[in-house]
Amino acid sequence: MKFYIRPEPCCVLSFDLDDTLYDNRPVIRAATVALTNHLCSRFAAAHEWQDEDWLACKRLVLRSQPELLHDTTACREAVLTRALTGWGFSGEQLRKEVEQAMECFVHHRSNFKVSDDVLALLAKLDEKYMLAGITNGNVDAARIGLTPLLRKVVHPGKGIRKKPFADMFRQVIDELGVAPANILHVGDSWQSDVQGARRTGCQAAWLNPAVGARPTQPGSGCLPHMELRDLSELLEL
Repeated sequence: MKFYIRPEPCCVLSFDLDDTLYDNRPVIRAATVALTNHLCSRFAAAHEWQDEDWLACKRLVLRSQPELLHDTTACREAVLTRALTGWGFSGEQLRKEVEQAMECFVHHRSNFKVSDDVLALLAKLDEKYMLAGITNGNVDAARIGLTPLLRKVVHPGKGIRKKPFADMFRQVIDELGVAPANILHVGDSWQSDVQGARRTGCQAAWLNPAVGARPTQPGSGCLPHMELRDLSELLEL
């Protein structure tokens, strides 16, 4: 553990989810493979599309609907809609096919459980602190075992912007009725988590390395209050 700024007492611990409480990389890979297999089983055109085609389609969607940058689920749905429209589908058939493809991805996106060690750590912290989740992703916190340990989990979308914007931090502040400085936010991203928390007036704990990753160097901007090598170091505080 390394301290950059003297931490103050807090009553809320908020956590990023992906790559902070679990390794999200294999989860996304598995969900992407499942979606690809689903599409290839139904559409001949899907066999011709490579990663760069999907990325190009996503860029076109975001160019016309930049607000979808802050809504992962709606963005994926819009990309699928654009792709299938180009493949010749429309109307009710298009709607149903996109719906089935989204159901496939969403199922596999949250088809795992947070480890018992992490759940035990959260349960121990829950004895003294209110716990919350602040994530840029769209994982189902209930399915992966994080409720009721996390009293509140907030996601971007529907006008709520991703971290490092302050929107989700302010949601937690308002709903839990605490001052920003009474929240210690824990996350692996220097930009999203550290800068987002500090700009909102919250304290920040930078998890470095992220789960399943190697250590990284600090970026520009505000320093975190502390740097953690492992979540278990929170118990030392």
